[in-house]
Amino acid sequence: MYGLELVVESRAGIRSDVFRWGIITAIGVVAGYLAVLAANVRHFYTDDTESQYAPLWVMTGRYLREGRFPAMVPEHWLAGNYTIEEAGLLNPPQLLIDLIAPSVDNIALYATVVKLIFAVILGLGVYRIALAYGAKPAWSAVAGVSFPFTGFLLFFDAASWMTAFTGTAWLVHAWASGVRYARGRSGPIPVFVFLYLAISVQYIFPAVEAGVMIAAVIIGEVIYQRRWAPSLRLAVVAGCAAVAGLATYLPSLLTADVTWRGAEEIKNDPFLTVPWSESLNASLPSTLPAFNSWWGFIQPLPMVYIAWFLIPALAFIDWRRAVGAVRELSAVGLFTVVALLWTAGPGTMGPLRWPARVLPMVALGLLLLVCVLLGRYGTVSGWRRRGIGAGLLIGVLLLRSLAAAPKEAVWHIVSALGVAALGAGVVWLGRTRGTALACALSIAAVTPIAYLQVRAAQPTPMSWNLPANRADAKAAFPDFPGNTLQLGERGLIQPGQNNLDDAYGSLVFGNYAKDLELTYVGGYTPNGHFYFGELLCMRWDTSVCPDAYRRAFATEPATGRPIVDLMLIDRVVLQRALFPDARSQPTPPGWKWVDYPGHEDYIWVLEREDGLLSTRNGRIAHTDGVTATSLGESDLTSRVRVDSGTGGKVVFARLGWPGYRASIDGRDVPISVVAKTFVAVDIPPGTEGAELVLSWRPPGWKIGGAAIVAGLLGLVIMEWAYLRGRRRDSDATDATGEKPSPEPEAPEPDDKPDLVEARP
Repeated sequence: MYGLELVVESRAGIRSDVFRWGIITAIGVVAGYLAVLAANVRHFYTDDTESQYAPLWVMTGRYLREGRFPAMVPEHWLAGNYTIEEAGLLNPPQLLIDLIAPSVDNIALYATVVKLIFAVILGLGVYRIALAYGAKPAWSAVAGVSFPFTGFLLFFDAASWMTAFTGTAWLVHAWASGVRYARGRSGPIPVFVFLYLAISVQYIFPAVEAGVMIAAVIIGEVIYQRRWAPSLRLAVVAGCAAVAGLATYLPSLLTADVTWRGAEEIKNDPFLTVPWSESLNASLPSTLPAFNSWWGFIQPLPMVYIAWFLIPALAFIDWRRAVGAVRELSAVGLFTVVALLWTAGPGTMGPLRWPARVLPMVALGLLLLVCVLLGRYGTVSGWRRRGIGAGLLIGVLLLRSLAAAPKEAVWHIVSALGVAALGAGVVWLGRTRGTALACALSIAAVTPIAYLQVRAAQPTPMSWNLPANRADAKAAFPDFPGNTLQLGERGLIQPGQNNLDDAYGSLVFGNYAKDLELTYVGGYTPNGHFYFGELLCMRWDTSVCPDAYRRAFATEPATGRPIVDLMLIDRVVLQRALFPDARSQPTPPGWKWVDYPGHEDYIWVLEREDGLLSTRNGRIAHTDGVTATSLGESDLTSRVRVDSGTGGKVVFARLGWPGYRASIDGRDVPISVVAKTFVAVDIPPGTEGAELVLSWRPPGWKIGGAAIVAGLLGLVIMEWAYLRGRRRDSDATDATGEKPSPEPEAPEPDDKPDLVEARP
């Protein structure tokens, strides 16, 4: 009885320790986050976050509040198919973010708070993985706090690529839950939920990375437990999540043929491919790696940095004893190797391009390996010899960073000395005060390093500097009702003009129009419609070529109508820097120049002489031999009364995305595409008072819906099997007084040396 009480007290103490260090992990992440903001208050509101994601939240939230699900917005044309954009339309946490967004004027503040929440989620997820692999809570916390401030994650995913950031946050929890489920410590629901959330952020990299991670865990658990059943169960649950997540990507796969991106190309492009030798920069905060990117060969950001202690700490692991953990940590090793291979190329594999995006996965694997090994096999026995070894490793880091960016020699030397001093401090604390304080110093060092790295990178080379306050932006911008086509080039905005008092008070690029709650053609899109982009030579950020003005008013041969008429455009805004002589040219028939005082420095504005065209007859853009009257419009459906004695055609102001179908009085009729762009329906002769229904649904939506149901059904079955197994074990325990272990939980490691205990 006394022994049982000791066991209970011991377990309570362990739970308390886990909870305490979990709180420290969250606090450490928040502290580092605040340090980054002190260095650059807009760090987490830059590049794609300001130009793509945050405005998309505002638009999606507005639509959801109006009872409209924004799968398709025809008037957005180039970027209007949101089932193939990074909108997270099937991701519940993302939809909650969207619903709140329209109520927040300072969208930069909102994005910063949202990312802070995900940073904490991310740190705690890494903490959970380390615990699952037997690391001590203190070293698990070191990994959890360090990961959100690794180089690529901090300067790209957290600063710009929001879906990569959120996807990784869910992925790490899926990893921890997967290990726990395979080892009998938890059920299948957390695995399914976290995997589904990682997949449904609607960004392909986290989805594929999650697949690699689960495959590594499945293989690793077979190696460790030497049994197939636990890994097989994990594979089934992961498969259920993948099936449910299929609905997120089916529209993209079935639409790829008409987009810029495609889905089949494999190309060895050196752009953003990272040589393996850059791993030797992983622990020097000053590192500026060498590989090809937007800024040439030498990068202005520490993209391959992981953690200051990562490489030097290798000298303080008892590798003879650590060999015993090879089987247990095989999943982490396998995942790390695959990630490292991926970062080196190929540069393009279908929709997967720019392998440097996988650097956070390399950082994740290496952090887990080192922190778990330090917690279980860390030692300062023979600390002088080990200190020399650590010094040599720091020397290698210094030489590699000097070779990559020799002009930063002073900063590299100072950085190396700082790493050496921190390492000496951690070793001294470990020998004299205990592991807890040694880990606390390791965590505390994350904050000043993050501050110095971000401060050194100012001004950031990625910022668009879009207005942060939506109310101010709307007040400064012209009131443009109806559908607006802007023809401009973002690159022509001069330094110092990218603010609300200058260019951003008159021009929109990316998704900025969504912040303003205005309807502009185009938006930020990595998946734009190829043929529409060619029609107006419009690019991913809505910039156009100098020929775009001519193209917009050119006559489409099949209909004899100008392109702007087929699009039902009400207004054309010309950037003066791109079209300086436009106003001296003849005005297109039916259009007039309109002055907007205070905006003349940046834009010329053409509007229709007879008012808005887009409000007259639904989305009917042109008829030939047909009388057509709009009966009703929604984003997904056009209902039209048609009459045609001899037969003819109705052309709609809808972009020809796959997924459209048409019927006349309930009978399916074929659809055609004018100029490879505009949806058209042929009306048969003798049609009188018939109802034409043109509707769009995401390609594969029925299969996707069935897949969600099938995935959930599979989860229910696996949860039932899990609960039944627990109930059977409980009944056996009641009968015998001992818990049977037909599939025993993986044993906890019994060798947990403390740095203090290991000293001579």
